[in-house]
Amino acid sequence: MNAAQRAEIFTRLRAANPAPTTELEYATPFQLLIAVLLSAQATDKSVNLATRQLFADAPTPQAMLALGEERLAEYINRIGLYRTKAKNTIATCRLLIEQHGGEVPHSREALEALPGVGRKTANVVLNTAFGEPTIAVDTHIFRVANRTKLAPGKTPLAVELKLLKAVPAEFRHDAHHWLILHGRYVCKARKPECWRCTIGDLCEYGEKTEIGSR
Repeated sequence: MNAAQRAEIFTRLRAANPAPTTELEYATPFQLLIAVLLSAQATDKSVNLATRQLFADAPTPQAMLALGEERLAEYINRIGLYRTKAKNTIATCRLLIEQHGGEVPHSREALEALPGVGRKTANVVLNTAFGEPTIAVDTHIFRVANRTKLAPGKTPLAVELKLLKAVPAEFRHDAHHWLILHGRYVCKARKPECWRCTIGDLCEYGEKTEIGSR
């Protein structure tokens, strides 16, 4: 796939969705951080169902820490791995208060030092809360990057590093959202809907269903 093809992919994705964003519901960088932390191995829909009441009752690190691990678990028990996530969330709130004045740090190193926060979560926060041109590679983006041959790689980190080189600068800030939404709703894991894909003629996937017209 050459540079012109990559640029055309993102030109079309932008035309279809000029202002993409996360489907997680949040009002502050702290709430985004917690929502992303809770979203590991869970759907955004299930996280939103849990956090609507949680964020209403405990919108800040101080308020969430005051809930304690057991009470927090009651809010998020519909989410997979909720007990581990409750433990990490409380520990993260404590560190935010003790080390960062209750604010979400604007640095990858500080974010990844928080319990339960890995590179993907840090990238989402840096991109969505702070406007950094990072690309968080989840299962959807990993699949799309490999299927299309936009940025093939054997690990999420390998795909991320290739995407950062392959995606033209003007598209880099929103690339994460375009690719995740494309993977979630069109380039699905079990049965990709190539027949309605706006970038199907640019994709190098070898097992396409009928490709729709532009």
